[in-house]
Amino acid sequence: MYKNSLRYWICQIAGWGTWILLNIIIVYQFAAEYFLKPETKKHLFFFSLFLVFLWSVLSTHLLRVALKKLNWIKLTSGKIALIFIFGTLVTGVVAFYGATYTEHLSGYSFDQFEINERKTKAEDLEKELKINGTAYYNYEKNSSLDSAGYLASVKIKKATSWYRNKEGKWQFEEQRKGRELQGFIIECIMISLWLLIYLVWHYIEKNNKDRLDKLRLEGVVKSLELKTIKSHINPHFIFNALNSIRALVDENPERARTAITELSNILRSSLKADTLETVPLQQELDIVQDYLALEHMRFEERLSIEMDIDPETLAQPLPPMMLQTLVENAIKHGISKNIDGGLIRVCSLFKNGQHELIVQNSGHLTELKLAGNSGFGIQSTQDRLNLLYQGKALFEIKNIAGNMVESKIIMPALPALSFS
Repeated sequence: MYKNSLRYWICQIAGWGTWILLNIIIVYQFAAEYFLKPETKKHLFFFSLFLVFLWSVLSTHLLRVALKKLNWIKLTSGKIALIFIFGTLVTGVVAFYGATYTEHLSGYSFDQFEINERKTKAEDLEKELKINGTAYYNYEKNSSLDSAGYLASVKIKKATSWYRNKEGKWQFEEQRKGRELQGFIIECIMISLWLLIYLVWHYIEKNNKDRLDKLRLEGVVKSLELKTIKSHINPHFIFNALNSIRALVDENPERARTAITELSNILRSSLKADTLETVPLQQELDIVQDYLALEHMRFEERLSIEMDIDPETLAQPLPPMMLQTLVENAIKHGISKNIDGGLIRVCSLFKNGQHELIVQNSGHLTELKLAGNSGFGIQSTQDRLNLLYQGKALFEIKNIAGNMVESKIIMPALPALSFS
């Protein structure tokens, strides 16, 4: 809040200060004789600009307060247009006439000094025309016209806006009509520019904030979805692993102890992976090898394992527990369904600039499973790939030659991860 307030006041002072500076530059370049001489008039000119600066800042700040009270950002475009017009006119009146009346009340009025200066000029013209002390102003007398007096009076009035009435007293009547209106219009134009910049700035800022909020929300949703998927993966894996160990407890206690150690390694790696979006392939292979070691104790010679891993792919990132899910799925729906067991083959390679991860197992997919009802593990794999790679990764599962089922993931080849 403090940062926004400071930025606002810096923009206020810098913006109106630039407008005042532009006025000073124009005067020095084109009207120095009129505004800056004599020295007293120069001081009054700068005082007048200072009041314009103060009232412009004050009036536009009050306009900002009113806009915030109205909560304009939530209004319709028609109402904002009305606020723009009405706000410009009202603020223009406050700024222009506030500065004008403050100047007159202070006694240091540039306009008053100029009026007095013109009166002196009018008196000098009387002397120049050699009519001072005469009744030339009574050019209409006894229904006759004194043409010389009339011309002198017109000349003085036109040049200075001063003239003598019938009693010989000086009167002021501004000859340059519309001067005050011109000043007011210029002030309104500047305020309309201020208001336009203010509205556009905050409209863009609101759009950016809404976009960031939407991205944050999407990120939270994505994170929750991934956590939900993982929360389903881990219990499923533990359940199957414990079943494998239970089968060994009576038959081979020593191997069961070894299996418990392997399971603890898997769980430790799984818990660490649960907090990460991606892990190196090597780390995932460690989990898979421990899992297959547990399953091999259960299936014994009925389970054959082959690994075909390109060493250059070991540092490639992939979603944690994804490969283990595919291997687990191959065991559950492939090997365990065959009385004679079968083969599990895990392959990792680069092809056409992409990383291919393949799990093959003995077995056969039914038409129902091919239609997409092959269990949570397969669905979770597809969901995670969609979330993490935004459609840039491909997952497919199909029957291949040799009574085998192939699960293939094709992912973009990414910069290598460290797995030390």
